[in-house]
Amino acid sequence: MSIKLEHINYIYNPGDAYERHALKDINLEIPQGQFVGIIGHTGSGKSTLIQHLNGLIKATSGQLYYEGKNIYEAGYNMRTLRTQVGLVFQYPEHQLFEVDVLTDVCFGPKNQGLSEEDCMKRAKEALELVQFPEKYYRQSPFELSGGQKRRVAIAGVLAMKPKVLVLDEPTAGLDPQGRDDILDQIARLHKETDMTVILVSHSMEDIARYVDRIIVMNHGEKMFDGEPKAVFAHYKELEQIGLAAPQVTYIMHDLKERGLDVRTDATTVEEAADEIMRCYHD
Repeated sequence: MSIKLEHINYIYNPGDAYERHALKDINLEIPQGQFVGIIGHTGSGKSTLIQHLNGLIKATSGQLYYEGKNIYEAGYNMRTLRTQVGLVFQYPEHQLFEVDVLTDVCFGPKNQGLSEEDCMKRAKEALELVQFPEKYYRQSPFELSGGQKRRVAIAGVLAMKPKVLVLDEPTAGLDPQGRDDILDQIARLHKETDMTVILVSHSMEDIARYVDRIIVMNHGEKMFDGEPKAVFAHYKELEQIGLAAPQVTYIMHDLKERGLDVRTDATTVEEAADEIMRCYHD
């Protein structure tokens, strides 16, 4: 087991007129090596939830365990936790601050106490993993495009070799090719390293394509938690809270209503194509 949340509650501005209950009695386990998607409308508690996972914010009540240890116990080393549970923010410029790209990616390993040589090796390996062009290594990270900034931010976390990678809308604002490139690389890392990946996204197609499990947040509560096919079977309920299923889900239901004997649980284009071909060949 990697991460466990028990009765987590979080209240913004407790006790005053702006009090808001952002998380309500969240119970959750995420085993090592799982690829998890978290979805929900704006204000549902997604970002608040993931910021608890590496101790960036502390629950108002409840307990959170990482590898069996309660991170809220006195003496727990939060610095170590944050090298093991790496968080990439929605806006990458929030975690870029050094004079050039290579120095920026070295920052995490340097804080881990690695030598300059080892930091440089880690940084170059991480930048290669996210396919960042070597010709920009000595460029200021603030002069990069949005997609390049995201790659550098992800590389900065990967350079610390975390066991858990948490990504908050890592492809927001990118063109389709840039989005696919980044997510394909993350999926490859997940398979090759058994890294736990937690992906927050508004794209139902991305979620359906990559993750093993979906957690749906709604008004600070966990509404659904299961495999993509099981969660997207509730597409009408998801619509009621401002979400949707992947487009192929609607296509398959439409084909079924038109008399084609297809299964309606396809969540990716590839699954839908296979099911339609099967139907025609039967």
